Amino acid sequence: MKLFGQDKEEFTVLVVREADEIAEAVDQALKTASPEERPGLERAAALLAAARETTDAELRGSWARRKIAEAGVKGRADSVQAVKALRDAEPGLSLLQATRLSQEAAALQDEERHGRSA
Repeated sequence: MKLFGQDKEEFTVLVVREADEIAEAVDQALKTASPEERPGLERAAALLAAARETTDAELRGSWARRKIAEAGVKGRADSVQAVKALRDAEPGLSLLQATRLSQEAAALQDEERHGRSA
């Protein structure tokens, strides 16, 4: 799945969400589930509900954090090394796109360190 637009002049990052369709399928399966199947399907429904609440920035930041970690970059997710790792992982990214993604990843790091504010 490609997440990034080809226009290097603009910041075009597409987030594809399929949680709604998957949640609907799980809900349908729950209607006819046997007692043995219910706990697993209920857990899946809860995970999908949480996924629906995730913002686009959080999804992009999570993707960026994974790519940065896969590249072995330590430290801040918005470092120069992290931006380079993102551009290496996805050569179609412009410098602006990679920088913004690294900033979203760093924001997630900060939330984890300081706790999520409500």
